[in-house]
Parts: sequence; structure tokens; C-alpha cells
Amino acid sequence: MSATAAALPSPHRQMAGVGPAKFAGFMVMVLGMFMAILDIQIVSASIAEIQAGLAASPDEASWIQTSYLIAEIVMIPLSGFLSRLLSTRVLFTISALGFTVFSLACAMATSLPLMIAFRAAQGFLGGAMIPTVFATAFILFPAKQRTRVSVLIGLTATLAPTIGPTLGGLLTETFSWHWLFLINVPVGLLVAGVVWRTMFIDEGDRRLLAHFDWWGLAFMAVFLGSLEYVMEEGPRWEWLEDETIAFFALVALLSGIAFFWRAFTRREPIVDLRAYGNANFAIGSLFAFIVGIGLYGAVYLVPLFLGRVRGFNSLQIGETMFVTGLAMFIAAPIVGQMAQRMDVRVVLAMGLGITSYALWLTAGLTTLSGFWELALPLALRGVGTMMVMVPVNQVALGTLPPARIKNASGLYNLMRNLGGAVGLAMINTLVTDRGAAHRLHLAEQVSSGRVAATQWYDNLANALTPRLGEAQASIAALRRIAQMVEQQAMVLAYNDVLIVMSLLFAGAIPLVLLLSKPQAAPGGGGAH
Repeated sequence: MSATAAALPSPHRQMAGVGPAKFAGFMVMVLGMFMAILDIQIVSASIAEIQAGLAASPDEASWIQTSYLIAEIVMIPLSGFLSRLLSTRVLFTISALGFTVFSLACAMATSLPLMIAFRAAQGFLGGAMIPTVFATAFILFPAKQRTRVSVLIGLTATLAPTIGPTLGGLLTETFSWHWLFLINVPVGLLVAGVVWRTMFIDEGDRRLLAHFDWWGLAFMAVFLGSLEYVMEEGPRWEWLEDETIAFFALVALLSGIAFFWRAFTRREPIVDLRAYGNANFAIGSLFAFIVGIGLYGAVYLVPLFLGRVRGFNSLQIGETMFVTGLAMFIAAPIVGQMAQRMDVRVVLAMGLGITSYALWLTAGLTTLSGFWELALPLALRGVGTMMVMVPVNQVALGTLPPARIKNASGLYNLMRNLGGAVGLAMINTLVTDRGAAHRLHLAEQVSSGRVAATQWYDNLANALTPRLGEAQASIAALRRIAQMVEQQAMVLAYNDVLIVMSLLFAGAIPLVLLLSKPQAAPGGGGAH
């Protein structure tokens, strides 16, 4: 956290209108958000160890992550209403304490059903911390200081997925998988205590409870939960060809229709969608969706390549991916200065272009690609991501009136998470489809009708014959060729996906022309 704070004023030079206590409280809120985002990735690196500890199958163990993501994605848009009902201070404290309690429960879980239940509760309660930090930044700080705060939030939101797998692997290898959850306990207690004592920035309105839309909540929970399940599990089960996936897709469709109908007809909807009437917010949310695809997609795909193709362990993968985090740290204060001195729309367009180019460079993967081959593309992606995140926060939330920021922040963060879910589903589907196509093409190139392939097979079999015997050498040579075809097809499929992601970011650049420049909107600095 000390490095991220470098992008912000020192504690002796408090931001205008924000005293030392509230500034410290906000920094601790950012720590809580970091903890909630980190928990998704920190566990992903050690699913195999948790699976073994709970005597679960690989398919069953996937629910350790899926249950967390489904519950979190339901809470994120709900947090706006709860923040207005309870106040920022009360909601964040409850969220941090609940996250902490269920982190401890996860560490003590003795069976898979208990782990899944505790992970769902952990994700649901912890999910409120993420959008609440975004909303607080725009409520608490004056407009001229929000760029620096956006740098801090953007760095936190992007850095957590980058270092999560490495930290998770180190904790598991050094101690045990239980420490993936136990590490949250002291941090969570600190966050809850400091926020409770410092963040008196607004008042809750209990009268809203009288208009609480319980049916709207039920429809939203079923809609988002089913949608997340379809996105998570669809690639593994051939999408609608699987009866369960098809059923939940239908449930998502019907409950989504019911949810939107309630949202547009209720006097006090569970989620206020009127923020989308603001063009900047609507387009900014679309950018958040794209950022989610790029952020979570690249963080997922490159380690997948390093593990499956190069055989790297979690520490080696972490050392390679750390280049992105280091580039973010170095770029953070520079991007903050650029966003203050330049039109943020220009910074956003530059960030999209750099990220697109970085993904294009990454798409040159070979079976020999390692740290040095990936260092430049990963560093550029870190810089580009920072140059996208900071302006997107500004343009999406910077033109909204303070009264709408809490609800809008939930919707904005929901779009980023949905982008991540759609991105991972897209990646898995494309890798499967393109991998099959490449395998078919490569298999044709090594068939017995190809002279070069036959010669290579004969040479390999002859080299293995003295050690294995003629019959076994022939089988081993065929197996080696099949492994090479599989590996090369996988690499080519990863490159195809990275090219698609690169084109996605490049194609988003013209959308910047539709944005209005954020003005110094009222609000901020006047919280009590």
C-alpha cells in the first residue's frame, strides 16, 4: 500500500476539505477493497490443494470459486441501495466484518458443502466493499483531487488480480491453503475498526426500507446468479447443449426480464437504472466491461500458457506476471499527472491503443516464450491498463450528481465484473474451438503422406530404439508427435484469443469520441 500511496498527497498535505481521520479512513477502505478483489485470485492458484484437503473432485472444487463470484456479483449492484439505507460507514463496517468472519469459517471448513456455503457468504458480504470505495471517492473528495484518488483505486483494482496467484501460491507452499483465508482476519478487523471510527460522511435513510423491493431483489439475485453460472460453466459443458446450462440460461432470461420490469416501474427500485441516461456513464460502463475482459482475461490466459505449455510453477508464473504490477506502480503517478494536465479522453484513447498493442505483441507466443520474451508486452499492458482505468473512472462517475453516485458505482463495478465473466467464458470457448481447428490442421501436416513428417518420425523412432526396443520406440515416437501437435495447437489457440482481445481494445477507441469531458461536478469535500 505504501507504493500506491505515492500517487497521492502525503498525510501532512491533506486534500482540500478532507481531514486526516477521513483521509486515513478512506485509505483503509481501499485496503479493504484490495482484500476483496485479491481473494478471488489468491484462491485460484491453490484450488488443487483445497480440493485435496476437502476430498473433492475437480468439478466439485470449481464451485469454491463459482459460489464466491455468483454471490459477489449479486451484492455489487445492491450495495448502492444498502449504502443509502444504512450509510457508507455502517455498510462498509458490516461488509468488512462479515468478510472476515466467513474468511475464518472458510479456513475451518471440513467439507466441500461447508466451504461452498462459507465462500458464498464471504463473496456476498465482501462484495459491498468494492463499489462503496468508488462511490466514497466521488462523495468525499473535491473534483480537482479525484484524479489522484482514481489512480489509487485503479492501481488497486488492477494490481490485486496480478499478484493474487503469486501470493496464493507462496502462502500455500510455505504454510497451507488455510492461510489463504486466515490472512484476511487481521486485515479485516483493522479495516472494520478504522472505518467505524472515522468515516462519518453521510447518514442512512431508514425510510427507504418501507419501499424495499423484495421481489426486485429476488429477481436480480436469480438473474445475475444464473447469468454468472452460465458464463462460468458454459465453456466446460458445451453451452446450451448441456441441459443444466440451458435451464439456467432460460432462468436468467426470464428473471432478467422480470428484474428490468421492476426496475423501470417501481417508485424505489432495488437498482436505479436511470444513471444510464447519462451518456458518459453509459459509455463509461461499456469501457468498464471491456476493461473487465482485458484485465481478467489476460491475467487468466498468460499464466495458463506458462503453466500448461512451459510447465512453470506458481512462483515462476508470479515472477513473470509481476512485470505487469511493477509497470503499474511506475506508471501510476505519471498517469495521474497526465489525467490532470490533459483531456482524460485523450489519455483513455492512448491507454486503449497501448493495451491493444501490448496484447498484439503477446500474441507472438511460442513454446519457448518465457520471462524475457513476455517482459515488454506485459509491462506495456500494465501501463496501458492504468491509462484506461483512471480516465474511465473519471468519465463514468465524474459527470453524475452526488445523489446518484452510490447506485451508479454499483452498476459500474457490476459491468466490470460481468466483463470479466464474459471474457473468461469467451477465452475458454475460443481456446477450445481454435485449439480443435489447429489440431486438425497440424495433424494433416504430420500424416504419413508427408515426406518430411515421415522422415522426422523415422529419425525419432531410430533414436529411441536402442533404449526402448523397436516396437516401444515406434509407439513412443507417435506419442511424442501427438504431444507436439497438442502443444502447438494450444499455443496457436492462445495467440488467436490474444489477437481477438487486441482487436477488441482497438475497436473501442472510436467510442471515446462519444464522451463529454468531465467537468468539476459539485459534491466532494463537504461530507460531514
